[in-house]
Amino acid sequence: MPTPACIATWPFGQDAVRATLPLLQKGRGALEAAIAGAQVVEEGTNSHSVGYGGLANRIGTVSLDACVMDGRTLNCGAVAAVENVLHVAALAQRVMERTPHVMLVGEGARLFAVQQGFPLQCLSTPESLREWEKTRPKPQQQPNKGPAPGQAQEPLPYGHDTVAVLALDNKGSLGGVCSTSGLAHKLPGRVGDSPIIGAGLYVDDKAGAAGATGVGEEIIRIGGSLMVVEAMRGGRSPQEACEAVVRKINEVAVRRGVHPARVAFIALDPKGRYGAAATAQTNFQYAIVNNGKVELHKARELAVKD
Repeated sequence: MPTPACIATWPFGQDAVRATLPLLQKGRGALEAAIAGAQVVEEGTNSHSVGYGGLANRIGTVSLDACVMDGRTLNCGAVAAVENVLHVAALAQRVMERTPHVMLVGEGARLFAVQQGFPLQCLSTPESLREWEKTRPKPQQQPNKGPAPGQAQEPLPYGHDTVAVLALDNKGSLGGVCSTSGLAHKLPGRVGDSPIIGAGLYVDDKAGAAGATGVGEEIIRIGGSLMVVEAMRGGRSPQEACEAVVRKINEVAVRRGVHPARVAFIALDPKGRYGAAATAQTNFQYAIVNNGKVELHKARELAVKD
């Protein structure tokens, strides 16, 4: 029987892995365990970019995105631009299990949440409101506006971290979750990569699982997580696959004249091997289980020349 394994993005991913691992050890399915891990981050205040206490959009509203995927069946579900619903990963699972659709968005997703018994609540905290006010763009600033052709992209001043959780259960099946409040001070209605199957997340038992974090527009542009999984299907290790796709991100950013990009990927294969890579200056860290212990590692960063 395969040894259960899990990997999650960022230092707060340690909380997710700690919640995921015991469920895997008890024989629970990979997707169920990964969702439980993501929920711990959604509920906590250790992150300003996931769930409760996430930084709001430009008009001060916390808007959440999430998706889930089952590697055995390729069933998947997603929600985007959802307000007042905390557990959007679980809501994405309901979309997968109880509708004929893959994604629900905005008010439709919120109405579906109410129908499914999810409570509505304010997701802002006093701390997140203070941080939002402190970092709110001045009238003369234009955040989230793309640079003119040929101009270098300015570093994004606001957080855009995502929790992606990938799990392998003792039956050899993979499951994955991606959840975020997205880019702070984004335009209302903006959706990044996190709820998009193939961009922020992709899971297939026959090849592997991958999740993404960073500037979603760059990840969407190349179908990042699907590209990582297809690289594993082609024989690359999870580490090699992540690095190959980061190189592709860098190549596309240079072509567009907006380098540097800010993205990172994690991957897990059916044998329990993992990998992670990021663009330069990302300082991306990820959590894994090694010999039953949760560890935090820094991903390899790849500059344009690498």
